[in-house]
Amino acid sequence: MERLLLVAALAGAALLVAWLVQRRQRTDAPVRTGYSVPAQLDRADFDRPDAPWLVAVFTSATCGTCAGVWERAQHLGSAEVVVQEAEYAARRDLHDRYRIEAVPTVLVADAEGVVVRSFVGPVTSTDLWAAVAYAREGVEPPEGCG
Repeated sequence: MERLLLVAALAGAALLVAWLVQRRQRTDAPVRTGYSVPAQLDRADFDRPDAPWLVAVFTSATCGTCAGVWERAQHLGSAEVVVQEAEYAARRDLHDRYRIEAVPTVLVADAEGVVVRSFVGPVTSTDLWAAVAYAREGVEPPEGCG
């Protein structure tokens, strides 16, 4: 009988210790709701700093989505809009300087380098075209449009 009580007490103690360890390991980590994007770029860091508009596309060779975003963004280039890719391995300096945390990141900046539109993650051609068009016109997109 004493042995049975001893075994029950040890089992209870083991369960208590296991419960305490599990409870200690379970911490509620903060949920990441988004990535920050820079509010200002130094236009001298990019091609054609005299162009009225810049579309900077931050990518990585290891990112499967980046190639499609870069392909869509290239079509925005014109006499007034310079489109430049900053691939991580080739332009890590820009990724570090502007604290780019996720790719693809697309930034639309004006002549002074003020970022007026941004996208983190996949983006459609329609959204890219609209972002540049609304930025150039100086108007906000309709509600529900990014």
